Amino acid sequence: MLSEKMIKSLNHQVNREIYSAYLYLGMASYSLNAGLSGVANWFNIQVREELSHAEKIYNYVSQQGGRVILEAIETPPQDFISAKDLFQKTLEHEKKVTALINDLVTLAKSEDDHATGIFLQWFVSEQVEEESNAMEILQKIDLVGDGNGLFMLDNELGKRVFTPPAAAAM
Repeated sequence: MLSEKMIKSLNHQVNREIYSAYLYLGMASYSLNAGLSGVANWFNIQVREELSHAEKIYNYVSQQGGRVILEAIETPPQDFISAKDLFQKTLEHEKKVTALINDLVTLAKSEDDHATGIFLQWFVSEQVEEESNAMEILQKIDLVGDGNGLFMLDNELGKRVFTPPAAAAM
């Protein structure tokens, strides 16, 4: 059984995951408008990932007898200046999400909530991947600049497909 503090904290993380999806949807819109359909695809896939993260937490809270109470979602930034700016902001955001996940793990440990601690390990690993992906794209943008190389990178990012988390990991 989850403590009230853990339920509240997991509820807030559901909100943060949905906010992440909202942020990335705005980034996809900017990208599409800037003629970067591959970058837009990358962010649209990210939207689906973040929503699946929210759903995963939602289901866990429900399975543990808790109730998810949805919070208001604030308006994300809307103005960006380049593909590099998008991915710098993505990396910054993912680092904030990592800190939130780490706080949840710390809370689970402090409450001797082993089940939640185990559940959260998937998110710890996921955040390593999220930060790594953003850093890798930033490195590529630095290598190719804004010319033809960006066009090729945009094509590469357009090939990304959504892979739902494995059912066993849910």
